[in-house]
Amino acid sequence: MPYRAPGSTDKPRPNFLSGKPIRYYRPRGSADVRQLIDDGFQAFNAARLGEACRIFTDKMLLPENDTTIGLTIAGAMTPAGLGGCVVELMERGLIDFVISTGANLYHDLHYALNFTLHRGSPFVNDVELYEEGVIRIYDVLFPSKVLLETDAYIRDFLTRSGMDGPVSTAEFHYALGRDLLERQPGCQEHSIVAAAAATGVPLYTSSPGDSSIGMNIAYHELMNDSRLMIDPNKDVNEVCAFILAGKKNGCVILGGGSPKNFYLQGQPTLWEVYGIPKGGNEFFIQITTDSVVWGGLSGATPAEAVSWGKVNPGVLPDTCVTYCDSTVAFPLFCEYVVGAPTGRRPRKELVHKRDRLVAALKKEAMAARKEHPHPEEPLETMPDLERHR
Repeated sequence: MPYRAPGSTDKPRPNFLSGKPIRYYRPRGSADVRQLIDDGFQAFNAARLGEACRIFTDKMLLPENDTTIGLTIAGAMTPAGLGGCVVELMERGLIDFVISTGANLYHDLHYALNFTLHRGSPFVNDVELYEEGVIRIYDVLFPSKVLLETDAYIRDFLTRSGMDGPVSTAEFHYALGRDLLERQPGCQEHSIVAAAAATGVPLYTSSPGDSSIGMNIAYHELMNDSRLMIDPNKDVNEVCAFILAGKKNGCVILGGGSPKNFYLQGQPTLWEVYGIPKGGNEFFIQITTDSVVWGGLSGATPAEAVSWGKVNPGVLPDTCVTYCDSTVAFPLFCEYVVGAPTGRRPRKELVHKRDRLVAALKKEAMAARKEHPHPEEPLETMPDLERHR
């Protein structure tokens, strides 16, 4: 007998996919939004969002600073249609590389392949959704066939690509993006993966196995005897090479989690592991709903990051944490940025410079190896401490 919620009638089930399609929102630089943020957002986290906007436009984007800017993305941003904001920033040269959860890049592919996600409600019956073959991401609803057909495209791409060895996630996503551009002309208007390939922006994911893209790569190895492997060592060194080459470095962090730390670990990798005293970020912007008191990395403040060498201690005035849902704050941030006088700059197209910059990193690390830092005094190990108890 079909499942019914207690007290329900025999009326027909609702059409869960009747909501409006979710479109990739592209900011246009609204003067009204800029006025609201500058004049109306005067205190509390509204003021922090305004501060973040002005740090980005008035400092990070100044031509003389030539800031290398990384964007990190956690949370379900692409299902909510906010990948269009990222596409706009990439096209304008306002972000130079991206580190994202794999899930955001996977769900981005739905838009590239012309599948439809719908506005819905978070208060529907999930058992009925399951029986109807509908997937829910909070209030985003779409048919399960979207997953199956996206997976089928990925597996077909993996076979056609001919990739058969270790690659960085940037190399993999670039090849995927080029394939989308060829097979879905014009999709760079509404796909981060395709737009990144078109604009030369490297796309990384700090957890490649934690998404349906990684799941299909695992299938390719098991079922097709492929030797294609995502090599996280390449990712670490490429991101470190970008940071080392940057005249100044800055980040915009949406949420937190693994993408945030994967970016911020670049500076400690340089000084702690390679012995290169590059220094930390000059600019730091984070939009998060997490609180630092819970101990999660998502809530770690710029001040705490100073102790790790992730942020330069003298630049704390050029850092800002806005405690707000990214789906609210990020499109406002992008409207402000796109409408600013500094809202466009030449693209760095780092995806084409990875090998050269990694070679420069290796050369400098080899030169620094003779003076690699060591602890000044012997460290007490846990057995040492136990003997003193």
